[in-house]
Amino acid sequence: MLHAWYGGSESGTALAQVLFGEVNPSGKLPVTFYRQLNDCGAIAMGEYPGDGKNVNYNEDIFVGYRYVDKFDVKPQFHFGHGLSYTKFRYGKPIADRMKIHSGDTIKISVPVTNVGNRSGKEVVQLYVHDEKASVPRPVKELKGFVKLDLAPGETRNAVFSISARDLSFYDETARCWKAEPGAFKLMIGASSSDIKCNLSITLM
Repeated sequence: MLHAWYGGSESGTALAQVLFGEVNPSGKLPVTFYRQLNDCGAIAMGEYPGDGKNVNYNEDIFVGYRYVDKFDVKPQFHFGHGLSYTKFRYGKPIADRMKIHSGDTIKISVPVTNVGNRSGKEVVQLYVHDEKASVPRPVKELKGFVKLDLAPGETRNAVFSISARDLSFYDETARCWKAEPGAFKLMIGASSSDIKCNLSITLM
């Protein structure tokens, strides 16, 4: 099954090239596909569609994959999911430092290898998990992604930069962004449900 979205006037050509293998697909879902309507947070926790004039979204920040993670919902397709005619192997991530202060930046690099026999593109995704916070936070939050074009057998590094701002949350009481010191896990994978590797850093 191929979900094509809005392909434009040349959508027929593009779809044929993908279906017959002339082009290797590399798109990833920017949304979560639920199995049923009640798996959506706006339905399960909110009052959607409301009374025709008003509707409350009680899921707060837990929308999409954030809701799926928090309440262990099994969607049809996870955020970031996508298929390819080749396969990719993720190596061990390396950071240029393990501790970060306000104003600092951590550089993370993870090798990705095309282990199939077709050229292909992989969207490598970086998520952040706060080990302990004073407010409810998602299990993980997408903070970056890199698309690599790899020939068969080729290895390239996906490189990310993480700052203290990337580890912060919006404090509704103080009306500002706040980064709390502590441990954070950096999770790298092919989708929100397909985490390949991770490493831990500390915000000082």
